[in-house]
Amino acid sequence: MKVLRFSVHTRTFHQVLTSILLLLLFGCQTKENTKTEAWKPTPLKWTKPTNFPDPVYNLSKNPLTEEGVALGKTLFYDQVLSKTNQISCASCHLQKAAFSHQGQSFSLGIHGQLSKRNSPAIQNMAWNPVFFWDGGVHDLDFVPFNPVQNPVEMGENVSNVIEKIKKVSDKKVVNYPKMFKAAFGTGEINSIRMMKALSQFMVTMVSADSPYDQYVAGNDNALRSEQKEGLTIFKKNCASCHAGELFTNYSFKNNGLAPLKANDTGRFDVTRLDKDKYKFKVPGLRNIGFTAPYMHDGRFKTLEEVLDHYSGNVIKSETLDPILIQENGETGINLSKEEKKKVITFLKSLDDQKFLENPTLASPKVSAF
Repeated sequence: MKVLRFSVHTRTFHQVLTSILLLLLFGCQTKENTKTEAWKPTPLKWTKPTNFPDPVYNLSKNPLTEEGVALGKTLFYDQVLSKTNQISCASCHLQKAAFSHQGQSFSLGIHGQLSKRNSPAIQNMAWNPVFFWDGGVHDLDFVPFNPVQNPVEMGENVSNVIEKIKKVSDKKVVNYPKMFKAAFGTGEINSIRMMKALSQFMVTMVSADSPYDQYVAGNDNALRSEQKEGLTIFKKNCASCHAGELFTNYSFKNNGLAPLKANDTGRFDVTRLDKDKYKFKVPGLRNIGFTAPYMHDGRFKTLEEVLDHYSGNVIKSETLDPILIQENGETGINLSKEEKKKVITFLKSLDDQKFLENPTLASPKVSAF
């Protein structure tokens, strides 16, 4: 198996180049036809969970429609987005794993190359202000560009994807011009529309019906006594970073992991600031029971290993988050064996089985090739 390794400078160059390409692609699009008549897309009813904050994503700029979501779902599951036409978004983001890649520390990209980091879950994306482990993207509409154009993931060029999509209808597999017209009023296929459709589908990936959510809604029996005790312990020791109903504050932290051979410096790759070395985005914890392995490099296979790290294996460094340094100078969080067990029991109450089985998010079983 061939593993392609990137230097920090190579990755930074790739991000800068991607940003330039985004500006060029978005700047060169033809103006949308505002005079299209008889185009009446079907508004998709989307309701914010009552215990969630307001979404960050601006839905007024990309209103959800049944046609737009259907197009986005088709693209999400279509291998046409990759250079080899063998990998789709869903190849590394499986619904049964809350759209993560359960069991894989690193996902395989084109030609069997390994990705640099663990594939994060795709869920509740409308509330994310930043994306990816290093926070290199700040707009959901731009998120698909990274995996599509990453040479070890999908390895494709967005403009080439557009050209391939335009030809798909000739193969009588998926009539993309028809789907684009239904979603946007004309059959024009361009990168703006493709990304907006993908965003629409990802916005519908809302997980908010776990036992914890039922408990918050007033069903006291939704959580067992041990889970309630675990929630109390969690709030005391973990909620400063894994905050709110999304169980993340979307900040970047160095949580004391020992650097591996690849020496992934995390947020530093984006900012080039020494203070950001070895900091990674705080992940949300919903559906945590389905998204192993854990951390940006998938080094921990179980939740027990995660809590063992925080309670006794935190490595001190210049950028270690101060919250992991105790008053006596020791690192980590003091948790007994029994407390760890209760916290894990609580964490599993964040698992939303209905989300994993939601038929509206399932594959339409189509592929351009």
